[in-house]
Amino acid sequence: MADLSKYRNIGIFAHVDAGKTTTTERILKLTGMIHKIGEVHDGESTTDFMEQEAERGITIQSAAVTCEWKKHRFNVIDTPGHVDFTVEVYRSLKVLDGGIGVFCGSGGVEPQSETNWRYANESKVARLIFVNKLDRLGANFFRVKDQVKNVLGANPLVMTLPIGEEDNFVGVVDVLSQKAYVWDDSGQPENYEVQDIPADMVDQAAEYREMLIETALEADDDLLMEYMEGNEPTEEQIKACIRKGTNELLFFPTYCGSAFKNKGMQLLLDAVVDYLPSPTEVPPQPLTDEEGEPTGEFAIVDADAEPFRALAFKIMDDRFGALTFVRIYSGRLKKGDTVLNSFTGKTERIGRMVEMQAEDRTELTEAQAGDILAIVGMKNVQTGHTLCDVKQPCTLEAMVFPEPVISIAVSPKEKGGAEKMGIAIGKMVAEDPTFQVETDEDSGETILKGMGELHLDIKVDILKRTYGVELEVGKPQVAYRETITQAIEDSYTHKKQSGGSGQFGKIDYRIKPGEPNTGFKFSSTVVGGNVPKEFFPAIEKGFASMMEEGPVAGFPVLDVEVELYDGGYHAVDSSAVAFEIAAKGAFRQSMPKAGAQLLEPVMKVDVFTPEDNVGDVIGDLNRRRGMIKDQEAGTTGVRIKADVPLSEMFGYIGHLRTITSGRGQFSMEFSHYSAAPNNVAEEVIAEVKARKEAK
Repeated sequence: MADLSKYRNIGIFAHVDAGKTTTTERILKLTGMIHKIGEVHDGESTTDFMEQEAERGITIQSAAVTCEWKKHRFNVIDTPGHVDFTVEVYRSLKVLDGGIGVFCGSGGVEPQSETNWRYANESKVARLIFVNKLDRLGANFFRVKDQVKNVLGANPLVMTLPIGEEDNFVGVVDVLSQKAYVWDDSGQPENYEVQDIPADMVDQAAEYREMLIETALEADDDLLMEYMEGNEPTEEQIKACIRKGTNELLFFPTYCGSAFKNKGMQLLLDAVVDYLPSPTEVPPQPLTDEEGEPTGEFAIVDADAEPFRALAFKIMDDRFGALTFVRIYSGRLKKGDTVLNSFTGKTERIGRMVEMQAEDRTELTEAQAGDILAIVGMKNVQTGHTLCDVKQPCTLEAMVFPEPVISIAVSPKEKGGAEKMGIAIGKMVAEDPTFQVETDEDSGETILKGMGELHLDIKVDILKRTYGVELEVGKPQVAYRETITQAIEDSYTHKKQSGGSGQFGKIDYRIKPGEPNTGFKFSSTVVGGNVPKEFFPAIEKGFASMMEEGPVAGFPVLDVEVELYDGGYHAVDSSAVAFEIAAKGAFRQSMPKAGAQLLEPVMKVDVFTPEDNVGDVIGDLNRRRGMIKDQEAGTTGVRIKADVPLSEMFGYIGHLRTITSGRGQFSMEFSHYSAAPNNVAEEVIAEVKARKEAK
């Protein structure tokens, strides 16, 4: 199959428990890829093949699967819903052409769905919406449709209506063809009949058809004019308009059903073929230079004309060796080819190429633009690297990952385990860019950093099971930062005379707080030659190198602006080194005077609780220094949004379950840094001091 118009690269993304993985399973069953359906709650689904996924019933890694439907080839990526793994969603969206947003019929638009939807908007990915679990208690298709409109600010185009709900959900009405699809109770997806619309739904179906046509025709002015004059467009014309509007993100075709009960899935698969774009219909990927600035060139999806360009979007270690998942944007790739990694400047020879069917794989000899495949045994490729033609180097837009906010100290239980641990952690860092590791120079401890408790918890579990490394784990540490609150002017002179040539550098400078999230900025307004220009880089380097350790408790410093406005130099004794040392001394001298303070990471917390427990949950969040932002009542409970410092959120899930008798859920993601109150700052400083003394 080489016709690119028949390719669909799609991702399935949603909140935890909305049924993404089950939906993927059903797609595989319907397309004949698997014969026995594996259930998530039995720990047997095809795409959740990590032990940790099967056990917890959640998806951790995005899994890629290839299948076929109505002579179209689908590359499906099942992404995780948990906020600690959003980076997986972000990576997948980067390489997809279309997506299916799955929402739970009773839970509706949940916190994680908002984050994922935002990522998809940023990546400009066309999407279908599937409202799942309509057989569940409290399910209501129309409520979820309204939430999509109000909470996500998206425009849902209703394509199917549910027949019955909760236990009585039997099928769907196809709004465009005005036919009812009714399934029997066998649970088999193919056991359905196409019938006339139930009498009590005829008016509703007609009304939605009119809305569908009016919305769809917004994509084509000529047809809209004809329709206004009373000429009804053909079904083909309407479908063409829906396709155009979907790809331009004007609206999102919305389907409903129950993946678990196998109802409504065929219409969703038809919609992927009919309305989601092929690789050639998506705006081409921009090329950037090494700094990440666009060059104005694009990688056009074409198997024949363009040089080879591909993006490595995921790395996975399994029993067959290291797998690098790659999306090819242009050109062809054959077994035995040599390609260039434009990030490292090194070439790699392509050995084995495989197409993934979750755990199984099919060997390939060549692949082309539009394909998503895995390459076995690449050496120095990491997530976000571009692979390209050796003669025509280029960089596809690089990926940006969030900084970790939480860390734990670990050490191997067995004496000889250090080397084994080092190798294992090295592999895991290559797989997940939001998982970082460093060694504490004073104590020699290994520090693991990640996006949340669950994230690190699973990493420790993988080390134990997959790599056989048992760890002693310290208590979680928060990634504090420091900044200053006042602007000051100061002067510093570095001079050293010890026979022979000396060192001399004098700088007059202003230090002031920068705008949030701007990091370190250096500028110079020196007039005349009091400090020669060639020493500016050394002064900037001196200040920048000191930003790693702040004056309060030794945490990295954020958002500081330094302006050099005057100084002095000596014709013989001044050198770049002397000015760099002067800048370091200046930092040590001035930072404590500039009202240095400790910053703590604040998390955006989203709690779902039954109505009876709202008061207790809010009281508890207040005790944790939380700021309640919003609360919204749903049919099955209340959602509370708050900003809470990370240090107060350890072990929260256990506590929440106790308050709500096991019915509460929550998710959190990093929001911003804000000033820590004095009592908290004092505790942190005392703790840092105690740690240093203990060493």
